[in-house]
Amino acid sequence: MNETTMEATSNDLEFSTFYVGGALCGINILNIQEINKHFEITKIPQASDYIEGILNLRGRIVTIIDLGKKLGLAPVNKDKDNRNIIVNSEEEHIGLLVDSIADVVLTQKEDIEPAPSNIGGVKGKFFQGVLKTENQLIGILDIDEVLKE
Repeated sequence: MNETTMEATSNDLEFSTFYVGGALCGINILNIQEINKHFEITKIPQASDYIEGILNLRGRIVTIIDLGKKLGLAPVNKDKDNRNIIVNSEEEHIGLLVDSIADVVLTQKEDIEPAPSNIGGVKGKFFQGVLKTENQLIGILDIDEVLKE
């Protein structure tokens, strides 16, 4: 592979996309450890309202967050399409509960546009930008910002 080809591919980004609260969102696949549908969640008394609870994932305790509530959207409807997107956050595993999984989207860095000002409010801080595809818009999550609090 020559040097110009490597430069061209270094801008490639892959996003796992999913639906939450009626919105199509994406997370860089490099931030995702796994996606599962393990739902033996134990409630945690007096936890924040967006925390669904914890689960035991092969001996590791994973905190599960209802991503819809966290983003200020509709809470995740509990059904057979739900998935947990497991991400690493400061040596801890966090599960993001979403309504359903969509496709993996391959794009270039320059195709991601800044988030519009109308989502620039309190919850807008959770988005790095927006990716336009042929027939939809994908809100690109800033996973570090989502997991900060």
